[in-house]
Amino acid sequence: MRRDTFLKSLAALAAAGALPELASASTNFKMMIPANPGGGWDTTGRALGKALQDAGLAASVQYENKGGAAGAIGLAQFVNASKGDGNALMVMGAVMLGGIITGKPPVSLSQATPIARLTSEYNVFVLPANSPLKTMKDVVEQMKKDPGSVKWGGGSRGSTEHVAAAMIARDVGVDAAKINYVPFRGGGEATAAILGGNVTVGGSGYSEFAQYIESGKMRPIAVTAPTRLKGLNVPTLRELGINVEIGNWRGVYAPPGISMEQQKALTDMMTLVFRNKSWIEALEKNGWTPALLTGKAFADFVDQEFAMLRAVMVKSGMI
Repeated sequence: MRRDTFLKSLAALAAAGALPELASASTNFKMMIPANPGGGWDTTGRALGKALQDAGLAASVQYENKGGAAGAIGLAQFVNASKGDGNALMVMGAVMLGGIITGKPPVSLSQATPIARLTSEYNVFVLPANSPLKTMKDVVEQMKKDPGSVKWGGGSRGSTEHVAAAMIARDVGVDAAKINYVPFRGGGEATAAILGGNVTVGGSGYSEFAQYIESGKMRPIAVTAPTRLKGLNVPTLRELGINVEIGNWRGVYAPPGISMEQQKALTDMMTLVFRNKSWIEALEKNGWTPALLTGKAFADFVDQEFAMLRAVMVKSGMI
């Protein structure tokens, strides 16, 4: 089902009162956001927390931001401090997988409990409004002349924008190992660096850059999607003759050591959240594509993503 059709269907059900009646809850949830404030994980975690409260599934939600190492620092704290806690969740996604592959931290995602994939999103590359470069073609030509002179800014090492930059370099004949990628621990830091001209080109999900693109402070030059994004008249990399397509996604995990009953309860809650008006509005506002996947299907998906990302990184010379 198309994203806009899906959202309209859910909104209609919510408006008509056709959704299941949710029991009032007195649960106090803890939400680990393994990134600094201002980025996609932060926005997702807080939107999810609000929806849990609005749906009557949580009395309160306590948020903790712990950025660094593509989420591995927050993951380690979550695994060690929240073991057995059925009222704790951690936001994660493709960025964490890439960071684990490249950084090889002592903690493993397999130590936590998979609950659900929530959203998918494609990245957009942008230039500061006052950049002398105007298009992705300009960026590529500059990179061909001197790979190190183009500073690519984005999420942690191994993030989807890092992988995309390496894939672009490889596709246009530049040694991907020579790209100058500048990682940031949160979307807020990356945005500030782009606006300040401290990096040449920035990459992230459209939702993180939308207000700056709309205000003219950033110039979008390409998207990593198979087709142009709705409402954004920006060419895909394939349209520009660059054979690169890569998506981002976000989900939630629970701590290790929870019971099967607790895992099922959390999984059921995510399904109910997708019917909540607050969450539907967050999807629409942020341009997120709903991508609910739970249970074994989600666990298998994560395993497949690990294998795919590792293969891409090897091929692109990142590892």
